[in-house]
Amino acid sequence: MENKKGNKKAVIGVAALAAAVVVFAVIFLVFRPKPVEGSKSVTIEVVNQSSETESYPLKTDAEFLRQAMEEAEGLTFSGAESEYGMMVDTVNGVKADYTADGAYWAFFVNGEYCNYGIEEQPVLDGDVFSIVYTAAQ
Repeated sequence: MENKKGNKKAVIGVAALAAAVVVFAVIFLVFRPKPVEGSKSVTIEVVNQSSETESYPLKTDAEFLRQAMEEAEGLTFSGAESEYGMMVDTVNGVKADYTADGAYWAFFVNGEYCNYGIEEQPVLDGDVFSIVYTAAQ
């Protein structure tokens, strides 16, 4: 009798977990960033550790920020690839090393922190992206 109750609880637990996974998958599909196809005019600004700004205006068909960054003439960047996309640590030859001094590159779109990584941040016509060297406080 005790074993049947244990099995029933296990089945209910697995069913609840499966239902939760389905709910979160549906929520992600509904609310995920949606790219816009077609030509767009955007600007990418890089603010270095000396607060000097370099601007890269471009016309692009890119749907996501990384594609636009790759198209921006003169802009260079690199970082570590992960399952979540690229973690940018170097922009225009300037490395931000969080483990050494707490510095990192912050990404903004139209003055607000980007909600997604560069792989999934949508590019919309008129967007101004800022990549800002940010030192530890």
